[in-house]
Amino acid sequence: MGESIFASNTPIPRNRESLERVHINQLLEEAVGKSLIYVTAGAGYGKTQAVYSFVQRHSIHTAWMQMSEKDNNAERFWENFLFTVMQVNPKAGKKLQKMSFPDGDQLFERYLKVPKDETIPSIRYIFVYDDMHLITNKSVLRFLERSFKAEFPSITSIVISRNELPFNFMNIESKGKLARITEEDLRFSYEELAAFLRMKKLDLSPQTVADIYHDTEGWAFAIYLVSRSLKNSPVYVSSAMKSNIFKLIESEIIDRMSPSLRKVFISLSLVDHFSPELLSWISGSDDFAEAIKNIGAFIRFDIYDNSYRIHHLLLDYLKTLQHELSEDEKREVYAKAAAWCAANNRKMDALTYYEKGGDYEGIVKVSMTMPLTLPLQTAKMLLGIFDRAPKDVFKLHPSAYSLYIGILVTLSMFDRAAEELHTEVAFLESLGPPDKLAAQILTGAYVDLGFLGFLTSVRSKDYSYVQFFEKACEYSKIGNLVISPPSSVLSLSTYVCLAATAENGEMIKFNKAIEKFVPLVVAVRGGCCYGEDDLAWAELAFFKNNLYEAEALSRQAVRKAREKDQYEIENRGLFFLLRIKMCQGDIDSIENIKQQLEAQMDKEFYLNRYIYYDLEFGWFYTQLGQGDKTAYWIRNSFEERDRPPHLLRGMELMVKVKYLISIRNYHTALALLKGSEDKYGADDALLGKLEKKTIEAVCIYRVDDISGAFQALEEAWKYAEPESLVMPFIELGKDMRALIEAARKKNFSGMPMEVLNNIHIKASLYAKKIFSISEKSLAKSSKAPRSLPGCGLSHREMDVLKNLSEGLTREEIAKSSSISVNTVKSVLRSVYNKLGALNRADAIRIATEKGLFKE
Repeated sequence: MGESIFASNTPIPRNRESLERVHINQLLEEAVGKSLIYVTAGAGYGKTQAVYSFVQRHSIHTAWMQMSEKDNNAERFWENFLFTVMQVNPKAGKKLQKMSFPDGDQLFERYLKVPKDETIPSIRYIFVYDDMHLITNKSVLRFLERSFKAEFPSITSIVISRNELPFNFMNIESKGKLARITEEDLRFSYEELAAFLRMKKLDLSPQTVADIYHDTEGWAFAIYLVSRSLKNSPVYVSSAMKSNIFKLIESEIIDRMSPSLRKVFISLSLVDHFSPELLSWISGSDDFAEAIKNIGAFIRFDIYDNSYRIHHLLLDYLKTLQHELSEDEKREVYAKAAAWCAANNRKMDALTYYEKGGDYEGIVKVSMTMPLTLPLQTAKMLLGIFDRAPKDVFKLHPSAYSLYIGILVTLSMFDRAAEELHTEVAFLESLGPPDKLAAQILTGAYVDLGFLGFLTSVRSKDYSYVQFFEKACEYSKIGNLVISPPSSVLSLSTYVCLAATAENGEMIKFNKAIEKFVPLVVAVRGGCCYGEDDLAWAELAFFKNNLYEAEALSRQAVRKAREKDQYEIENRGLFFLLRIKMCQGDIDSIENIKQQLEAQMDKEFYLNRYIYYDLEFGWFYTQLGQGDKTAYWIRNSFEERDRPPHLLRGMELMVKVKYLISIRNYHTALALLKGSEDKYGADDALLGKLEKKTIEAVCIYRVDDISGAFQALEEAWKYAEPESLVMPFIELGKDMRALIEAARKKNFSGMPMEVLNNIHIKASLYAKKIFSISEKSLAKSSKAPRSLPGCGLSHREMDVLKNLSEGLTREEIAKSSSISVNTVKSVLRSVYNKLGALNRADAIRIATEKGLFKE
């Protein structure tokens, strides 16, 4: 048996109703030093009770997450996860609340930082995931599997499940970091059964104990029911045990309740949360907690998440009695449950309960606290709610209509949204002059029609949609609807100008339409879009290489955006300024702009800030040839995100391809470009088509397909020529320079020689500027202070020490830091000397006491 890590801890008094199962405790004590404990057994084997009793007996920081089928919605799972983390580590929970569900590599990287930063290596934490067998959602399972494999040194995860899960734990199992506790381990032995019955003061013959053991086969739940039955009748009847567990529950528990308590218990089967506060709301009495104490092992209070746990078999039985509740009584329970969930940041569950209760105003109220652009899974959930709703739902609940249209737009169901809007507008306007409420609905409807027209004008080239914004302004004077962040914050696409062609002045027409509607939208939606018109013209000037004009317009867009909290417009303006200063080789201005971009990370209502941060800094570092500094998820070329297709997908693709070019992986870059087109279709926006085609040209050239490269180059110029959009060629620097040199030697006729020469000069100059910026950036880094304040450790020494505290071996540290194992050993010797440490554990202890990891 391994040594217990709890030898010096103070035990918590145990529950007298629970038999101390020594061999299970020994298994758990041996296993708890590992990364993962996997507890699998069928229903009623006492999995939860065994783990709960174990953690209760030791002073351990424990978080207990109770899973349900609703956690197959990723957003709901994340809310549940955050709620659980808050119980054991509020500081970590608050940090995680600023993130959305980590469904992609970049967010998962950010998630990993929180437990690493907010847990103390010398303290053991346990995170229990109960009823994991209910989870089937691939995104949730993938997040959990990756979390378990991350192997946080001071955190042990305990998974409780009725069956094996689709996880591949071969890696951690081969390292000896996985422990399994199975059904066979959890079965009561004959000796344990006898001890349990004696504890219950049941004086039975050895033969009766043997019969019970034979009938129950050590099944904990059945043993408990038998003990309750024997309390009332000392004669054991085997057939009663085998007949029907529900009948036992009925006779031993439900029939002994008062009528009022019975009704309250049936009400509990309608909900999934059992906090004392919610149970008091449902029961209508603060004394309810006292009333359930006599239920015994079917209900227990969990000190780790401040809620009751009700055995699923009891809940299953109670569900069969729901017919005893009236519809009004059910709606009242759902309303109370929804209100509690909304107040406790469990928005997905609140939506479910509001739907069950038919409260669509409640659905709208909760949805208004969510991002303006919903995650796809949430949008699909809400669409399902409205598709199942009564036909007159929007007449009875007008405020739900705008939410419904927003869902359709998020899901790119533009035609359906437009048809619904035109029908609604025609009906309301047929009623005569609108009152305040009708005017608010018409304002929203016309704004939605305007944005739909904006999106569809990419193909239709019909810019008359501005009239819808004008109508919205007329009705807003009557409705006076107040819009504030996050609902007033505009979400941008990859490009501001989405015109599909530059021919016939189409880009100018597109931007002029933006110029017309921006002041109208600013007036009716709380400043939404302020600065977007300047940004559109700045974008066009930048792509035309008119840098001074682009800079002036970008600065104006940033200034306006800050006035009205338009974070994405501010961000895009700063990104253009960054690219402009790179063209000019202005390293000081670049550093200043990077600081402004980093400052945006503190903006609560800037919902896309983490994605934009990674993409824009990823773009910057790939341009400098420092691809290793990009976020890991960018380097994972085929990672996908759960977001609407008309948003950041194009920008994400461009940065990933640029990263592949920076490491000279041209074949994969071409495959990624082709794969994106096959899956999502060709990019409608001209600027997207142009950037992709120029990148395609240099990649094809780098794989020695000269004729294919020339063909792609010619196609790119056809996109660019009408407006002289030369910047995509210039920003490819040395790669474009090489392609142009080859084209000139081969007398390439797909572009005028004057244009070829001009692009060659500018791409060459750009390459020199980028090289200079990269050199200055590296030089500046090398001049940074080499030691951290208060400890005398250099940055490299601190990095190695952090890796050491996270459980990495010397070989793993060497690999992750791109240094040799001998260098790691040398660095560690220096760390030990500076800290006065005797060994690895001593160094981690001293660093923790000094607060170095927090610094």
